[in-house]
Amino acid sequence: MRFRFCGDLDCPDWVLAEISTLAKISSVKMKLLCAQVLKDLLGEGIDYDKVAKLTADAKFDSGDIKASVAVLSFIFSSAAKHDVDSESLSSELQQLGLPKEHTTGLCKSYEDKHTALQDKLRQTSLRLGNLEAVSWRVDYTLSSSVLMEVNEPVIQLKLQAKGAESGSTETTVVSVSSDKFRVLLAELKQAQAMMNALQ
Repeated sequence: MRFRFCGDLDCPDWVLAEISTLAKISSVKMKLLCAQVLKDLLGEGIDYDKVAKLTADAKFDSGDIKASVAVLSFIFSSAAKHDVDSESLSSELQQLGLPKEHTTGLCKSYEDKHTALQDKLRQTSLRLGNLEAVSWRVDYTLSSSVLMEVNEPVIQLKLQAKGAESGSTETTVVSVSSDKFRVLLAELKQAQAMMNALQ
């Protein structure tokens, strides 16, 4: 069976398995757990102590807690990504076996944060690193131990880029011949002109 919140695909098996785990907690605690997961998805962080207290009466071990947070994160982010309305999400989750009281609380939380969640997902998708610094120099080799006469310029490019995920700066050094550098420069100018035309 296909589900809209899964992008019109079958629901993953692990999600089906964890829905029965979610059904073990009360609907009130389910709504509070949803609030914690949504806070985490919106970049505000999750209070794991609070989550542990919410799931304590259902006797969840740490694996069950992590699985519950993971399945709720998947449901919320996938539903927001595929722009599923709360009524459709409620219907689909009930078809998967989540009790009506639980889906009501989950969908109310989802509906309240739907727009903010979509905005956050837009911000965090397709993150590229930033180019922080470029330095260059031209080395002109007159001769070497192998050849008596070389007379060929070599361009040394040093690129410092900040990684999108890690946030750390990585340095890359590239040596290219003058002919290859001319081709690189022409292609970069062409790419810049195309990007400027899109703005």
